[in-house]
Amino acid sequence: MKLATLKAGGRDGTLVVVSRDLARCRAVPAIARTLQAALDNWGEVEPQLRQVYEALNSGALESETFDAAECHSPLPRAYQWADGSAYINHVELVRKARNAEVPASFYTDPLMYQGGSDSFVGPRDTVVADPAWGIDFEAEVAVVTGDVPMGATPEQAAAAIRLVMLVNDVSLRNLIPGELAKGFGFFQSKPASAFSPVAVTPDELGDAWRGAKVHLPLLVELNGKPFGKPNAGVDMTFDFGQLVAHVARTRELEAGSIIGSGTVSNKQGGLWGSSIDNGGVGYCCLAEVRMYETIEQGKPVTPFMQPGDRVRIEMKDAAGNSIFGVIDNTVALPKGA
Repeated sequence: MKLATLKAGGRDGTLVVVSRDLARCRAVPAIARTLQAALDNWGEVEPQLRQVYEALNSGALESETFDAAECHSPLPRAYQWADGSAYINHVELVRKARNAEVPASFYTDPLMYQGGSDSFVGPRDTVVADPAWGIDFEAEVAVVTGDVPMGATPEQAAAAIRLVMLVNDVSLRNLIPGELAKGFGFFQSKPASAFSPVAVTPDELGDAWRGAKVHLPLLVELNGKPFGKPNAGVDMTFDFGQLVAHVARTRELEAGSIIGSGTVSNKQGGLWGSSIDNGGVGYCCLAEVRMYETIEQGKPVTPFMQPGDRVRIEMKDAAGNSIFGVIDNTVALPKGA
């Protein structure tokens, strides 16, 4: 099943069921006006939403054209947004670039930070930031949970996953070192993230959803050119069941909590030998390219994003069909800058 939120309808938008081919949609106010309302009553409304989805796919239901440009992130705001760093290859590169060892605990205890969730960026909206802050994108996979009890096992946590979506977790790299040096974590360096137009139930992914991971390439373009296509199911040290359970270790999670994977990253031989043009998988953020450059050349060469730069993030099924729709964000200067 595929669900989206149109911007029309107030702060939390209007929930629509979207056809599998992303061509048609249908609002369902009699079932749930918003995605959060659906998640709050998932056991009751999920079968009803699925009936609409099946009728929409068969053409038996009156519908409207689905336009991703009219969408907000599936949850325009959320009670919880916690982002992990499940791809330890990314962490290893960060450490190697500054000649530091990766602590042994990083391989058994997930890294996690709590992001701002009072508002998100729409999948086709601009990312507003000052280029002096070091603007970077991070292409990731995220899940949305139902209620999760404190102390849930990874298996219980995986069973509580209701939806899967993509995310552009925007990072302001030049602000990160100063914030981390304070010893209190990210804040200003992690502005609002943008999520894919569509969120899907795990069963919609078929065989690609196994082991609480999405086993498909995440496709990233920068300014119209291929940038990365790492497989989200490869080199993922912690699966989503483990990530959700980590968050729930000391607290309950409420329905509508979002848990991210961190930057998708696959092991590769080096910057030049692993470029996309040479058959490599590329990258899901600029920082990782800059780390390879630092390791191999002594300093980074690739710049961070500038006003007008555009990142495109998508995932396709085995037949080449878009699953979640496209995140397409362009950088813009803050007003008055």
